Amino acid sequence: MTPPQNPLLNDRDVEFLLYEVLDATRLCELPYFADHARDTFDLYLQSCRRFAREVLFPTYRPVDEAPPRFEGGAITVHPAVRRVFRPMVELGVLTAARPAAVGGQQLPLVVATLAGAYLQAANLSACGYLSLTAGAAHLIETFGDDALRSAFMTRMYAGEWTGTMALTEPQAGSSLADVQASAVKTDAGHYLVRGSKIFISGGDHDLTENIVHLTLARIEGAPRGIKGVSLFAVPKRRPEGGQLVPNDVEVAGMIHKLGWRGLPSLSLSFGEKGDCHGYLVGSPHQGVACMFQMMNEARILVGANAVATASAAYHEALGYALVRPQGRPLGARDPGAPQVPIIEHADVRRMLLRQKAIVEGGLALVSTTALYADLAAHAADAAERERAQRLLDLLTPIAKTFPAEKGFESNALALQVHGGYGYSSEYLPEAWLRDQKLNSIHEGTTGIQGLDLLGRKVVAGNGAALIALGGEIRLTIARAQRAGVEPAWGERLGAALALLGEVTVQLAEAGMRGDTERMLRHSADYMELVSVVVVAWQWLAMAAAAREGLARGAAPADFYEGKLCAAQYWLSTELPRVEVLAALCRSGEDSYARMQPGWF
Repeated sequence: MTPPQNPLLNDRDVEFLLYEVLDATRLCELPYFADHARDTFDLYLQSCRRFAREVLFPTYRPVDEAPPRFEGGAITVHPAVRRVFRPMVELGVLTAARPAAVGGQQLPLVVATLAGAYLQAANLSACGYLSLTAGAAHLIETFGDDALRSAFMTRMYAGEWTGTMALTEPQAGSSLADVQASAVKTDAGHYLVRGSKIFISGGDHDLTENIVHLTLARIEGAPRGIKGVSLFAVPKRRPEGGQLVPNDVEVAGMIHKLGWRGLPSLSLSFGEKGDCHGYLVGSPHQGVACMFQMMNEARILVGANAVATASAAYHEALGYALVRPQGRPLGARDPGAPQVPIIEHADVRRMLLRQKAIVEGGLALVSTTALYADLAAHAADAAERERAQRLLDLLTPIAKTFPAEKGFESNALALQVHGGYGYSSEYLPEAWLRDQKLNSIHEGTTGIQGLDLLGRKVVAGNGAALIALGGEIRLTIARAQRAGVEPAWGERLGAALALLGEVTVQLAEAGMRGDTERMLRHSADYMELVSVVVVAWQWLAMAAAAREGLARGAAPADFYEGKLCAAQYWLSTELPRVEVLAALCRSGEDSYARMQPGWF
């Protein structure tokens, strides 16, 4: 049985978030976005969703089944990726949110993020080449000099060249302080780079004539540790004498991946012949600080990708449940009665509702985070920009982690809804499940995000970001009350917020006493605690907007009722978990901290 064609994302969900929950058109009142209106937002969204469904999605299965090939020291990608790469560039994906001054459309990031989610849901691997390029080009735009912008950024934004982020080394995964790649300055002004990098996504391919690797390395004589790491643009082929010549960058091997199969992950070798030219980006020894721009952008992007992957699987499962006949209602006595679609069974609806709550809650979280990025950069008032930046910093690790971790659960439920068919490669849920797992690993694992959230973000500025978040949540509670949302929902969220504040103060006090291990022992549980609260906030905001929609008679009513039911589910069945998580964080329970390697 073939389920209905996958819609990837629900268009009404996207419009609801943009215009009814977030009121994104208010951004058009800011000078930076003054040339835009809802019409221009919708035009870009429509172009992306149409391309995603009609062109990109049909390439997903062929690309997943035939990964890139490593032959003769070079990577060859699937022909389908070559067919869609240039059309995606022409769609404006690389520069949608970049300024007009560099050839961009100057759209709000929240619009670009939602539009991009359609493309990611359709074929995440094909999108990866452009996402990496956009981030790398933005680094050069921000920190590079005019010569670097002219030599590299312009061609990257035009899609003539692609870009990567080359951080990881065999001995230095997430520990960037242990980077060993070296850079020696020459009299000509460039540096000679030497070293090895691993897990470099899109590090080689046959889509464009050149690839620019934004690479971390140590300048000769640099201080030890993270303060001695610098950032370089290292092209596969360097411009020289009006042409491109090999730049001593070689593919040392290809990693065979569980998912994301259309985007190669490679080991690269720089400077084996002593002729790898690198060009300093930003100031010496400030490479990690510069790279955090790309990493933080990538974390929001990973969250969007995780939501998109979960969304594609959810809509596939929903379509399947609507048409797959199996069994009869509980209490039915006639074995000859027609079978009913499995969506008629309560347990299937349980699985679908949990997927809906995760997918749509995650999409709201990612969209809200992107909106704060827009306000942090472009709000008219300095105080508002500062407040938005605090919220952006706080929400970024959550927006990366919640969709990745809960998205994997959602994908597993989509497979479960398909039953035995889900456990086969003839149906797509198993492929999306494979893809989803990477999102909790790359751009900082879940454990690292938890350490960042608790160890840095919530305690910075004496808890200013958490105070700002509390203010936003209380505004949403007030909006929900005015809209006529069930009062108990807001009360539960308010109580959870207060509990979160108490737990945070207690853990911060442990850190101030110098007991960092005690403070961070349950950082993963703290991340889950905050995530549950933040997504409850998102669902209360959607419940308020749904009540407002019903009050004005907006259609379809079933859409709004579905939002209210999903909000009820999260606020009634998931939010109570914060008490258990808070108790665990407070208790200092030390089983895994006390566990010795030999005891395993």
